[in-house]
Amino acid sequence: MNWGRGHRWSLNPRFIFLLSLTVVSSSFGFYLPGLAPVSFCEEKSKGDAEECQLFVNRLDSVESVLPYEYDAFDFCKDTDERRPSENLGQVLFGERIETSPYKFTFKSDKACVKVCTKSYDAGSKEDKLKLDFLKKGMELNYQHHWIVDNMPVTWCYIVEGNQKVCNPGFPIGCLVNQEGKPKDACVINADFNKKNAYYIFNHVDITIFYHSGDETNGMSARLVAATLEPRSVKHSNDDKPTCDGTPMDIPAEFKNNLKVTYTYSIQFKQNDDIRWASRWDYILVSMPHTNIQWFSIMNSLVIVLFLSGMVAMIMLRTLHKDIARYNQMDQEEAQEESGWKQVHGDVFRPPRMGMLLSVFLGQGTQVFIMTFITLFLACLGFLSPANRGALMTCSVVLWVLLGTPAGYVSARLYKSNMLCFCRIVFVDFFLMNLILWVEGSSAAIPFGTLVAILALWFGISVPLTFVGAYFGFKKPGIEPPVRTNQIPRQIPQQSFFTKPVPGIIMGGILPFGCIFIQLFFILNSIWSHQMYYMFGFLFLVFIILLITCSEATVLLCYFHLCAEDYHWWWRSFLTSGFTAVYLFVYAVHYFFSKLQIIGVASTILYFGYTLIMVLIFFIFTGTIGFFACFLFVNKIYSVLKVD
Repeated sequence: MNWGRGHRWSLNPRFIFLLSLTVVSSSFGFYLPGLAPVSFCEEKSKGDAEECQLFVNRLDSVESVLPYEYDAFDFCKDTDERRPSENLGQVLFGERIETSPYKFTFKSDKACVKVCTKSYDAGSKEDKLKLDFLKKGMELNYQHHWIVDNMPVTWCYIVEGNQKVCNPGFPIGCLVNQEGKPKDACVINADFNKKNAYYIFNHVDITIFYHSGDETNGMSARLVAATLEPRSVKHSNDDKPTCDGTPMDIPAEFKNNLKVTYTYSIQFKQNDDIRWASRWDYILVSMPHTNIQWFSIMNSLVIVLFLSGMVAMIMLRTLHKDIARYNQMDQEEAQEESGWKQVHGDVFRPPRMGMLLSVFLGQGTQVFIMTFITLFLACLGFLSPANRGALMTCSVVLWVLLGTPAGYVSARLYKSNMLCFCRIVFVDFFLMNLILWVEGSSAAIPFGTLVAILALWFGISVPLTFVGAYFGFKKPGIEPPVRTNQIPRQIPQQSFFTKPVPGIIMGGILPFGCIFIQLFFILNSIWSHQMYYMFGFLFLVFIILLITCSEATVLLCYFHLCAEDYHWWWRSFLTSGFTAVYLFVYAVHYFFSKLQIIGVASTILYFGYTLIMVLIFFIFTGTIGFFACFLFVNKIYSVLKVD
């Protein structure tokens, strides 16, 4: 079916965030990261590794969208700093991993080891800026993220209900405000009681657990857990610290010279109960419970069953009887018939702005295929949290390689394609990246990476879109099952509920009702820096979303056709696409009710990236609804006997 002539070409933007999903069983910790275990020996002569290399990553906060590199703060630096190679996903997410100055070897316990001493001169503007930035980090509760053997070093503590929570990060320090009220981590110690003071965690007690048994034949060991306990210690002797002093407080007003000495203790403990393949379990058990996820699934299934019953009733009873009765009538009786059968000569009339609709459908097809493949691989374990950046890398690569189906679908429907969708996303992304550059955040995409993304776009995705459009052009146009009248039929006066706007608004409610619980966990993983690993549940919700969007759109499409309103093309797209508007409303609610983000830059970044996410979700859900309605309309009119 050709809606116009001529062609321009559409392409795709960079990321935002496409969700993942697949099979229930995978949500219970199926672990296939594709990473080989590292074995450690006590003596170098036995081979394998001896040194346990501790890496540091970016620092982030739930009160700010701006992450910073470890080197942005005035911490101890590694004199022989090395940065492991990072994949595209890690760079896009702002991860900046580097070696740390905390050095230790396997099974070599140490107590109160000095790392370095940082001195701050009250008369130095440079030192004042460094200390102010450090205090700002403590005020916003910025968190360290350390890594050993590709495993996060966690801070475990007890919360209400005697539940143990293991956080894959620990704070720089904390603040006691002018009223003497402790904030964030300062509540854990009653000694943090000095008003208007910052307490820096300059000492860590690290404990590393290893498994030495049947997995390694007793010849070596594998690390299975790493925890730490941050402490604030004012060392009486900076050259020979004892790590048993009072808390290290930093006054809010910097008037006197200050020294901060960083130290650590390390001990190794054997634990053969934890196997290497399940070493992430103690972290994941602290994440959202599966009973909430099952509630989400059951809630969604109830909606699906309701819609399926409605569609089945229409298809098997109403439509079947209507078609049978209409086909048995003579021509004069058929002309007196009302309802969806009377608009057969107009129902396939090309829509207005069909070119734009074809672009949206091409991009939506691309998003759908990319999401499905990404989630399927995630459920198999290839994109687990242990594979850092793999999820985003997979999404971007698939997006680039799937330009062909986008071009094909757009060309088949309209013989056209164009760049408007990509321009919107790219401009939004570039503005967000510009803010990150100005703020000096590690999440700012380096210029070289930005050039590489553009090269992927213009060098691979654009040509593939041309290839898809070429094959789409070669195919004959989609022929409608009935002939279109030359003169458009007048649409009768519509009731309130069959008018376009009320129908579109109602159409997005049920699909959103299927995803809003899962959406909470996804937003938590993005903005509250929590690990997301339950891709099995996510995949089920993804499938339920597809079914719900399709059935809700088909139902409303049938009701409008019965009211003799044949303008279903855009309406079918907007009906399910309106789910994205509810997504945006929920994101606004989440920002004000769940997040503690402060600052103009962080607020702009939150809503900027949210708009990209909403736009992609709009294209995705709209495409699902359109094709469901397209197949439905083609099917019901193909069985009519029309002269």
